[in-house]
Amino acid sequence: MDHSVKIFSGTGSTYLAEKIAKSFGGSLGALTIQKFSDGEFQPVFQESIRGDYVFLVQSTFAPSDNLMELLMMIDAARRASAGYITAVIPYFGFARQDRKDKPRVAIASKLVANLLTTAGADRVMTMDLHAPQIQGFFDIPVDHLDSSAIFIPYIESLNLDKSNLIFASPDVGSTNRVREVAKYFEVDMVICDKQRKRANEIAAMTVIGDVTGRNVVLIDDICDTAGTLSKSAAILKERGALSVRAFCTHPVLSGNAYENIAGSQLEELVVCDTIPLKKQIDKIKVLPTADLFAVAIRNTFENKSISSLFIHSSRK
Repeated sequence: MDHSVKIFSGTGSTYLAEKIAKSFGGSLGALTIQKFSDGEFQPVFQESIRGDYVFLVQSTFAPSDNLMELLMMIDAARRASAGYITAVIPYFGFARQDRKDKPRVAIASKLVANLLTTAGADRVMTMDLHAPQIQGFFDIPVDHLDSSAIFIPYIESLNLDKSNLIFASPDVGSTNRVREVAKYFEVDMVICDKQRKRANEIAAMTVIGDVTGRNVVLIDDICDTAGTLSKSAAILKERGALSVRAFCTHPVLSGNAYENIAGSQLEELVVCDTIPLKKQIDKIKVLPTADLFAVAIRNTFENKSISSLFIHSSRK
């Protein structure tokens, strides 16, 4: 008996899951989230999924109900005898807590990995983990999609002169990500080295490299308060950059992020739709991820390569 692919969504990512299902060639499966008066909820599949390949789409941005909802969807799918369960998590929340950077703290990303596995997920599909080594927290397969497949075509469409194009990492942690894209375009890169007083507050920043007369492209995985990007753009302009634009996969955009972006030296901030924007401003451009996730889902179902979707890999 042939089993089919069925795509379902939690409440936090319905806007994206609908586009993924349409790109895949179908529609979202029937699932409701029943709400109780005290705020408790219960996911209920409204159709049979016995033996099917089930893909559950839900980013785990705040509130934490999004994570709990995903875990309960996985558990419900397992108890409904789904054949294979993949948690599609466009934005993997809690990823910044990937180590003990100070005493007596949790390693939340490892805890979330354990919870997903315990709930019954057979596979995880996500995009641009804050730290790629988080894949090692899982004892199940992880398909780690790369936003370069989305960002690179857009950068190419800008028709920036390669003779004065340079890529920049807003911190040391993003160096490898930026180096891969710079290598694709065969241009140089610089690093903005920052020191923090505390979370979301930068004490000092220096630029390692020369940006004089260059069009600078900053690349990062998360834009939270936009403090780092705003400060990076200001310093790069002070150092002689012609223009500065930023590409960040996940638009967390909390606190004064929108005000910081609007008042920054950035030409534009380009993000993916892994997290819905709270509001739209002129400097923010959103690129769709649905087609990439749809192809990845199809390749998973058909046992085809996922790494072939990464544009920068084609030149290696």
